[in-house]
Amino acid sequence: QLQLVESGGGLVQTGGSLRLSCAASGSALRSYIVGWVRQAPRKEREGVSYLSGDGRTNYADSVKGRFTISRDNAKNTVYLQMNNLKPEDTAVYYCAATGSYFSSWSSLRPDDFGSWGQGTQVTVSS
Repeated sequence: QLQLVESGGGLVQTGGSLRLSCAASGSALRSYIVGWVRQAPRKEREGVSYLSGDGRTNYADSVKGRFTISRDNAKNTVYLQMNNLKPEDTAVYYCAATGSYFSSWSSLRPDDFGSWGQGTQVTVSS
């Protein structure tokens, strides 16, 4: 059974950077679509970035050009490099994975992920 553990969150000033890590055990992440999903207070979950097993990526418009998702197969870990952070990026960030196939990124929703980490808090101060 796939287990996911996030780390790397914290408090950072506007314009700063953080790198989130999602370490997996139980199965190889390259066999899954892995996503970073965030949830801010009083807001719905939002898919931030997705990475397919064959290396295709997708980003929400709000983070394009600032966030980068990547995977280290040897460490079985997915990363989210977050640069030029803004107060509106403040949220709990979850790593999630699904073994299902999706024909397009637009059809993938947070509810489609079956495995979730515990989340890591990212707070960006203004």
